[in-house]
Amino acid sequence: MGVYQSVKDDVRTDVTWNRVAKYGTKGLRAAPAAALLYVMEKVPIIGWLPRYDYRWIVNDFVAGLTLALMLIPQSLAYAKIAAIPVQYGLLSSWLPALIYAFMGTSKDLSTGPTSLIGLLTADVVEDLTKEGYTAQAVASAVALMMGVYGMLLGFLKLGFILDFISIPTLTGFISAAAITIGLGQIANLIGEKNVGTGTANIIHDVFTNLGTCNGRAAGIGLSGVVLLILLQKAGDKWGAKNRVIWFLSITRAFIALLLFTGISYGVNKGLDPKHFLFEVSKVPKSAIVHPRMPDANLINKVVGRSIAAFIASTVEHLAIARAFGARNNYVTDASQELCYYGITNFFNSFFGAMGVGGAMSRTAVNSQCKVRSPLSGFVTTAFVILSIYKFTGALYWIPKATLAAIIITAIWPLIGTPKIYYQFWKTSLADFIAAMVSFWVSLFVSTEIGIGSAVAWNVVYCLLRQVFLRVTHVGVESRSELSASLDSVRGLPPSIPSDIRVFQFNESFFFPNAHRLRKVIFDVVQTYHAPAYSSINGAEADRTWSVEGERRVARLRRKAKTADQNLPPIHIIILDFTKVNYIDTTATSALKGFFTEAMKYGGDQLEIRFANVSEHVRSRFERAGWLLLDHDASNDERGLTSVRSFRTVTEAVLAPRKPDEVFEVVVKQDSEDNVNVAHNEKQV
Repeated sequence: MGVYQSVKDDVRTDVTWNRVAKYGTKGLRAAPAAALLYVMEKVPIIGWLPRYDYRWIVNDFVAGLTLALMLIPQSLAYAKIAAIPVQYGLLSSWLPALIYAFMGTSKDLSTGPTSLIGLLTADVVEDLTKEGYTAQAVASAVALMMGVYGMLLGFLKLGFILDFISIPTLTGFISAAAITIGLGQIANLIGEKNVGTGTANIIHDVFTNLGTCNGRAAGIGLSGVVLLILLQKAGDKWGAKNRVIWFLSITRAFIALLLFTGISYGVNKGLDPKHFLFEVSKVPKSAIVHPRMPDANLINKVVGRSIAAFIASTVEHLAIARAFGARNNYVTDASQELCYYGITNFFNSFFGAMGVGGAMSRTAVNSQCKVRSPLSGFVTTAFVILSIYKFTGALYWIPKATLAAIIITAIWPLIGTPKIYYQFWKTSLADFIAAMVSFWVSLFVSTEIGIGSAVAWNVVYCLLRQVFLRVTHVGVESRSELSASLDSVRGLPPSIPSDIRVFQFNESFFFPNAHRLRKVIFDVVQTYHAPAYSSINGAEADRTWSVEGERRVARLRRKAKTADQNLPPIHIIILDFTKVNYIDTTATSALKGFFTEAMKYGGDQLEIRFANVSEHVRSRFERAGWLLLDHDASNDERGLTSVRSFRTVTEAVLAPRKPDEVFEVVVKQDSEDNVNVAHNEKQV
């Protein structure tokens, strides 16, 4: 009995058991409402469709049709990159836009086959077709596993795991992938045969066998490259002023396909296929196949091989969604985007499709078309299905050189410039090494080993930083430093104006936590401050379709009990770097993104200030191209990466505001709650 009583008392007084009971009970009570909210979040169309304005349908129709004209030639080209029959590019493209209309959280994002997924799929296809599997079967198995990984991270809200892939690692990886894609298409571009595989072999064989190339194919291919570049440059220069030139520029791949397919039909029709003047794609007539699960044994073989394609495509997908959400003033949900990504790839694989994800070029065009909602996906899907059943006969005559030209011009912007790598070098040697490891290993060994090696380097570097911590010492000879340190820890002034928010980082600011901290800070700003939409040139109207973002802010405000309050604007954000002894390229990139979001939310009067920036961190910012100005810098000197820096938070709070600011600041000195909120939200 004594043992029983002892155990009972221990359980009753044990902190851990009490916390389990407390949070368990709280979770059970909240479970029904949370479950309903969770289900509603998985189908965002339920929220925004009732608010759809019928006047938007023209924009959505034009955008959907324009994307279809881009998607058709790109899907054929990217299927060729993936080393699968080109008709499976079309078969991969009809379902994603349809599902995105129901599950997507971005009005701009265009999904479908991409050059990056094509390359990473090709590596697996090349190996497993040697075992007797068809290329399309291997590609669909890879897509299925990409879907499984996406659903796992999305439905369990584990997308933060992808933050461990730093920007330099991803830049090197994508650059190597793009170069590999381009080299792989050289032979088709100039009609050359007997070219091997692998970067070194391709370079050797192309120059060795240059005399055997087909001059007619080279003429078609190089003409295609010239045409595509000219149309792109014309769009860049005159597209903003002339809608005809803009449309010709964005549909340049379709125009090249139409022109050179017509030439091919004219010169090769009636000839024996063995005597065609140049090689054609020979796309057979096709139809949407009956859904079928990929082979189980094949799935087991691609479980590990699909990870590289999944990581690269999801990071790209989420980055594009986040970027265009910030640009067009709405909020995207990373976990929901992963759910969509997983569902689409999983079910799309049943139709023999390759993997799909967000595409930058098509998303940019979609945004330029002033698309109003994801309903444009219905138009894109309808036109792609029409192409599958009615136009594949004409696609038979597409020159392989033309597809190669489309591929090469499409992947060229993916290659990181020397300036980017030099910026990594200036900002952080560790970032530069990660980029170089990712680039060279991916280029000459394999993409999986390349990205794995770079991630391993980052992990090792982070561990070494914890082992070899820097120690700052203060002695008699450094009294001024001691005074500054004591001043910095005195904290905030007795009261803080209601339009100021102070954030203090409690750890170093680098790639594992950069995007999470950016999100947390912006959430706090939205929770405690009202937006200044009147200064965003009508952007409020463009936000109305995105209900989920508004609901999320409403939930944050209800939780913080600010939902029914007349919230003050945000005019000054202070970032306190007292505890930050290290930043990297990913962190500076995340800060730029936060600055863009905050400036749009807070309007022209918002100023972001730094405080307590150490010399080491200041040096990192300056090497990354930032300008940390003195506290008395003029307004004209400030820009997106030009920030006033103060020795202490107190100085940052009390410093004069922008010279052109004219507004009333309300200071609630007699409100204890105001001071508590400021101190609580200081901890990020």
